[in-house]
Amino acid sequence: MRKTVSRRSALKLAGSAVGVAVGSGAVTGFPTIWAQTIKDITLKQFGTGTSNLNALSDQVKKDLGFTLEMTALDTDAVTQKAVTQPKSYDIADIEYFVCKKIYPTGVIQPMDVKKIKYYEKIVPLFITGKLTPDSKIAQGTAPNTVSFVDSPTTKTFSPHPTGWMTMIPTIYNADTLGIRPDLVGRPINNWKDLVDPAFKGKTAIMNIPSIGIMDCAMVMESLGVIKYGDKGNMTKPEIDKTIAFMIEKKQAGQFRAFWKSFDESVNLMASGEVVIQSMWSPAVAAVRSKGIACKYQPLAEGYRAWGGGLGLARHLSGIELDAAYEYINWYLSGWVGAYLNRQGYYTAVLETAKEHMSPNEWGYWMEGKPATADILSPEGKVMEKAGAVRDGGSFYERMGHVSCWNSVMSEDRYMVQKWNEFIVS
Repeated sequence: MRKTVSRRSALKLAGSAVGVAVGSGAVTGFPTIWAQTIKDITLKQFGTGTSNLNALSDQVKKDLGFTLEMTALDTDAVTQKAVTQPKSYDIADIEYFVCKKIYPTGVIQPMDVKKIKYYEKIVPLFITGKLTPDSKIAQGTAPNTVSFVDSPTTKTFSPHPTGWMTMIPTIYNADTLGIRPDLVGRPINNWKDLVDPAFKGKTAIMNIPSIGIMDCAMVMESLGVIKYGDKGNMTKPEIDKTIAFMIEKKQAGQFRAFWKSFDESVNLMASGEVVIQSMWSPAVAAVRSKGIACKYQPLAEGYRAWGGGLGLARHLSGIELDAAYEYINWYLSGWVGAYLNRQGYYTAVLETAKEHMSPNEWGYWMEGKPATADILSPEGKVMEKAGAVRDGGSFYERMGHVSCWNSVMSEDRYMVQKWNEFIVS
């Protein structure tokens, strides 16, 4: 029986209307007795608002039968909750640079890749760090550097793929600057344009230290003010020089705002208070959906990338752990991937997402082709008109030009201290 009943089948049996409990004697051969049924299970997930979406929890209930409770927090709050309240959640939806802070504390249990159905189809960025065999691994906390450990009890990361993953990747993107082409008045081609005095008082930057510092580094290298040994792992002198320059720009009135949330960035751009800023791809789409010109501008120096994934709380065991694995396999099976792709993000398994998207959607979002019909959001709202081409082009054009990943540096505490000085200066 153990060989013929899959985890999915077992979970469905556990939740069947006839009330037959797996392990009760009617179904035998499992290592534990499941006293509860799948419909009784509630898994608690938390993470940022980027991917903790009501539509996702609704679909989990429909497809898998159990309840997924979601809590959305900002990045700093996610890190704090993960480490200080490990019994308050079952699944941590966290960013890879945050994993560098969270996993070594022991609150997350690594996952057996043999239980991940689509492991072999995961985009290689998360396995080897390279999009193609010839790609270079970008600077910063590249996901592959924190993806693997050597055993279930190891708290240090492995430099190479192993049978144990700290997180299963789910969502990622290549970020750049958002602009109001109707208001900037000239072509925008470089990161240094963010601090051009021509835009004094009409620029904004993201106020999440491990992300914002990378935007600043892109600006500094674009200006030629500094060439970092590794901008994803700055030395104290490099941090000092970067922050001193940004404080100078701030005190000269360059920045209108420092934002933390998706909605803040949308409102700043839609109102015209800001004409160029750090931005996320779906935020640009949200501005455009209001009928306001907004562009996600490809830049000569490349993109700043980020990625997130699902980690399992250390306390998970038994049927709850099985349900969590089932959920992760479902997450990679296509429905969620298509949902995320339709918002301008990318999913970890491209093949399954493609099966849930129309040729027009796939062509627009993933291949850089002109839309053959209107492009709709997951909720059915028109995001782009027929004929539109995605800013930055195809998946390989965008993710193939990543200069750095969001990063936790060796001098992270020092960097955060200096960043806070910048914000309050």
